[in-house]
Amino acid sequence: MEPTTTDSTLEQRPKQMWIRLESNPDIIHENGVDQAWNFHDIYGFDEPSMIPESTVAIIFLYPVNDISKQFRQEEKEKLISQGQDMSDNVIYFKQTIGNACGPGLFHDIVTKAEKMSIKDRAELLETNEELATVHKNAALSGQTKPRTDNSDRHYYVCFTKIDGQLYELDGSKAFPIYHGPCEDFVQATFKVLLEYIERDSKSYDFSAMALSKSN
Repeated sequence: MEPTTTDSTLEQRPKQMWIRLESNPDIIHENGVDQAWNFHDIYGFDEPSMIPESTVAIIFLYPVNDISKQFRQEEKEKLISQGQDMSDNVIYFKQTIGNACGPGLFHDIVTKAEKMSIKDRAELLETNEELATVHKNAALSGQTKPRTDNSDRHYYVCFTKIDGQLYELDGSKAFPIYHGPCEDFVQATFKVLLEYIERDSKSYDFSAMALSKSN
């Protein structure tokens, strides 16, 4: 079972900063992911039926502001106090590299990380030159010029279903978030996404993509 808290040394180490990454779904195919798997834009959260049934993950982008920061802190304190009963099959990476929340390379990294601690997984990403190169090339090939300031304006978060349970994997949080058992992955995820949006109802800077497999 994954620990609820992460090693405090992760917060103390010098932070690497990568170039900000533009959303580019094609990067997965350029790095070994089967062409049958694709990302699909989600244009609204009121019609889950529009999302492919084969969806296995949803990537959600939400704004960083006082509301989200306060919620994150309250959530962290609550979960440290109460704990979480999570599946042993959850593989979580704590993000210690600035602007690295876009890519997540891929089969070899996941395989190596499977039996590692959260601290060792962070070091695996920090020292992976291939991942750094993939990220840099993708960032420099985008249609917009990358920002150079270090201020966070958005976070990427992944939702996925593992062993019949819904998990939120946000590398900028202290640990993965368990959202309980679910039968319909998309319906259960949309419920959490709407909570994000309702909590910050004056913001309009939300977006999402679904990862699904073609028939």
